[in-house]
Amino acid sequence: MNSGKSIEILKVAHNYEEQNKPVLIFTSAVDNRDEIGYVSSRIGLRRHAIPIYEDTDIFAIVRDHTPKLYCVLIDECQFLGETSIRQLVRIVDELDIPVMAFGLKNDFQNQLFEGSRQLLIYADKIEEMKTICWFCARKATMNLRVENGKPVYTGEQIQIGGNESYYPVCRKCHANPPL
Repeated sequence: MNSGKSIEILKVAHNYEEQNKPVLIFTSAVDNRDEIGYVSSRIGLRRHAIPIYEDTDIFAIVRDHTPKLYCVLIDECQFLGETSIRQLVRIVDELDIPVMAFGLKNDFQNQLFEGSRQLLIYADKIEEMKTICWFCARKATMNLRVENGKPVYTGEQIQIGGNESYYPVCRKCHANPPL
């Protein structure tokens, strides 16, 4: 949370397109905070993206795109299932198109999301985007879910929300948040 993942996708897309190298941006249809099918940053930048539903054939969309793509960018990849992740792997291996997927590793209970688990298995390279704890100056490695200003440690894995629902926190503040 709050590490600049979405702004990085928009930046990478801009850099490719500035050189007349086409890209496609996808995002999970689960994320409906702004509007389904958009990548939005907290600083106000926003761009249309192809929403990924459970039955979306990402591989076919990329394979059939004209002109040939130079890169595929994925936002909110933690919400993708195994089938979608394997399609991304095929894009890299069979179409020789790089895929850059951005998302959270773990949920508010510090459990891996399915998409993140699959990417940890199949990704050629993983880079951490760092941010600081909401409450102290340590590196944030977890997400704290809050409701009415109180920490929440049980519930459904997926609850869409931003700063009103989640704080990036360090391990210490996750266990004992100063709320």
